Amino acid sequence: MSHFKLDTKTALSALLASTSIAGTSVSVHCPLGCPVSATNNTEFFGHIYALSMNPNTKLADWVAYEVDSTNFGVSPGRDWNNNPALSPDMTLEPDDYKGASSSNLQSDRGHQAPLATFAGSKYWYEANYLSNITPQDRDLNQGPWKALEDSVRNAVSFRDSLWVITGPTFENSELKLPGADEPHSVPSAYYKVVYDIKGHGAAFMLPQTISRKDNFCDFQISMSDLPIEALNITSDSQIAQRLGC
Repeated sequence: MSHFKLDTKTALSALLASTSIAGTSVSVHCPLGCPVSATNNTEFFGHIYALSMNPNTKLADWVAYEVDSTNFGVSPGRDWNNNPALSPDMTLEPDDYKGASSSNLQSDRGHQAPLATFAGSKYWYEANYLSNITPQDRDLNQGPWKALEDSVRNAVSFRDSLWVITGPTFENSELKLPGADEPHSVPSAYYKVVYDIKGHGAAFMLPQTISRKDNFCDFQISMSDLPIEALNITSDSQIAQRLGC
């Protein structure tokens, strides 16, 4: 299956499609401010999400996106591709994930910006770029992580969007993908911040060791416990209630 490819001009436009304010970036994907990126990271601002690519872990430190009901639709499938706006050596490759599901990791190719959230967008294929993918434990990916993503979609309606900032954390650097031929890191957990345009939000931290039957609501954390600075976002029980917590 073939998709649109970004030419050089389009790729440059995507990388620059943000406004810098006081050391951070603001875009439609993170309207209250994107997290500050590490010095060596590369920020990418695509059609459906923004991210900050870490060349050391080969994963995005954060991915930010809007959950808009007009982008929902039937899943078009998974067709893994490299992000044409990023250097290939900045991310993992499709072959790096071979054998991961049957190894001790029992790892899926987990989306940070979920494909289902953008299945109705003509730019859905960007969700399958390897820059948006991480090695995620299959019980987490198919259990509480999916349930949280579903709850966010269920909590929005026409002209009543929510926004998300999500990414990995690393405590056990010994974990590796068995088929990868380049230095990389496997996350120990994932955070997710869900918020509205007024800055009311709820934050979660879900470990890779989570059970498939665990309730994501039990893993709610304060904004101060996040590994990023949640710019202009404060905890609000109403957002948690919208998510079913």
